[in-house]
Amino acid sequence: MSLRFALCLSAMMALPVAAQDRLPPAPYAYQQLKDPAQEARAKALMEGLRCLVCQGQSIADSDAPLAGDMRHEVRSKIAAGESPAEIKAWLVARYGNWVSYDPPFDSATALLWLGPLFFLGLGGWLAFGRFRRGGDAEEEGVA
Repeated sequence: MSLRFALCLSAMMALPVAAQDRLPPAPYAYQQLKDPAQEARAKALMEGLRCLVCQGQSIADSDAPLAGDMRHEVRSKIAAGESPAEIKAWLVARYGNWVSYDPPFDSATALLWLGPLFFLGLGGWLAFGRFRRGGDAEEEGVA
């Protein structure tokens, strides 16, 4: 009885996964806009947006279905006359700051922006202290 229940439960859980793969891609996922100027704006925006599945690729380079849906949204909104800034703001509101390769400076990203400056200053302070002590030791040894 429990074996049948487990098989039935696993089959029901696998159905949504199988259904997702059968969906056709969005129309503008792999099709460019007819207007070259609009496509250039869309392409520039897509190269600045991170794929949420691949995480290391832009949505312009990714073959993930979610990236295709995002490309479709970008191209559709560009074709409708929205500006790239408006589209980026919509995507950030929907997916969070992480979708952008250039996140804004706020409390959540402060360490990301200020961390390198902190470590550069710390390294300079340590190097200055090391060189200063090294010069003092040489002078004491000579005298």
